[in-house]
Amino acid sequence: MTTSIESTDNAVLAEDNPIDTATNTAAETTIEAPVAAPTPPNPIRAKDRDGVIQSLRAGVVPRAGQHLIQVGRAREIQTLVNDMDRLAEGGSTFRVVVGEYGAGKTFFLNLLRTVALEKKLVVANADLNPDRRLHASGGQAKSLYTELVRNMTTRSKPEGGALPGIVEKFVSSAQAVAKATGITTDAAIHQKLEQLKELVNGYDFADVIAAYYKGFSEGNDQLKSDAIRWLRGEFSTKTQAREALGVRTIVEDATVYDQLKLLARFVRLAGFGGLIINLDEMVNLYKLSHTQARNANYEQILRILNDSLQGSSEGLGFILGGTPEFLTDTRRGLYSYPALQSRLAQNAFAKDELLDLTGPVISLVSLTPEDFFVLLQKIRHVFASGNTAQYLVPDDGIVAFMEHCANNIGEAYFRTPRTTIVAFINFLAVLEQNPQAQWSDLLDGIAVAKDTGGQADTVVEEDDEFASFKI
Repeated sequence: MTTSIESTDNAVLAEDNPIDTATNTAAETTIEAPVAAPTPPNPIRAKDRDGVIQSLRAGVVPRAGQHLIQVGRAREIQTLVNDMDRLAEGGSTFRVVVGEYGAGKTFFLNLLRTVALEKKLVVANADLNPDRRLHASGGQAKSLYTELVRNMTTRSKPEGGALPGIVEKFVSSAQAVAKATGITTDAAIHQKLEQLKELVNGYDFADVIAAYYKGFSEGNDQLKSDAIRWLRGEFSTKTQAREALGVRTIVEDATVYDQLKLLARFVRLAGFGGLIINLDEMVNLYKLSHTQARNANYEQILRILNDSLQGSSEGLGFILGGTPEFLTDTRRGLYSYPALQSRLAQNAFAKDELLDLTGPVISLVSLTPEDFFVLLQKIRHVFASGNTAQYLVPDDGIVAFMEHCANNIGEAYFRTPRTTIVAFINFLAVLEQNPQAQWSDLLDGIAVAKDTGGQADTVVEEDDEFASFKI
């Protein structure tokens, strides 16, 4: 297999600068004599190394350390970083990240999450499924909200569950205002939250935060717990909320988006830059069998998009991840809703290799052989904990591994690379534990297979508008 190694953009996260872009340039070098990818000079911590390797070996996206293996996407990442800067200034953003199965959507979204946390934003992420939707009347939208809030993360709480800490940070800032101005903390809380009262449920939101402070000052853990439960959408009836907190509203399917707008304003008042809602597996809306249910969800997406374009959702950003079918299918996708199609239609001049990243849609192309080569170099580097002297296989070995994969499953090895990445890590693991083994002797025994996990994405039941009709 002879493939040219062309220039590859590598997006690298650094401690002081969330995004550094470096370009690895090699003019028409064949894959038999590749140019080594740049390697970071600092050793990789065992925690970061193990987290990345174990996740990849299991076939899932690493929760942290994505920057260690990121390949390409420099312009796309910078575009989203600019969006984050806009959020920090009180603006709003809306993006649809589209890519074929295996193109790296989930990885890309997780990398953006890491960058956002470094920029002092709050990130809430969730995968859509039949029980979690943007719009519903049977609790599915509320279920999505609860999942988002449960997964809220900050830089100091990257594993989720950040809501109590955000509330405490806000209360601390209100106490500082009260001390400086000579007013009570309760008055300072309501003063800081005055702007929220113009939004749906804003008055009750402010009362709940005040109730949390009351529980905090009186040592009433139950009151604090009830306040957090209300914010998480865990009250099932208004009666329960009124008895526990003295408020008349709860989070319901119909108010989920309004509650997210409240949270976005609140996290800014607590000292953060804004709130990013990260939603993956949007193809589950595409797969809804009832046209009415799909259109209701698409109408909610239209509402979110319009608010973003008009700047009426302060400090709130949405990033939706889905397949091309989810976007462009005129029967079931977003394009089946005319108002969305007109707003999301891509620039007609952006063809072939020409990009336009100013619109709401960001399309991710699949990996190329060149990208995959660099990716395997990075995985090798992480496996060796950043020590080039401990590389278990040379560049020629990576080339030979790619040729082996190409001979067995064709182009699928780099276009949908999950299974081939797992095979490569297993390859390195054997070499690590058996120093006497030669990499060249193991290649023929490496089993690789196509990743067919994405075939179910577009398998849907035929619409039956009368399926739920009862006489």
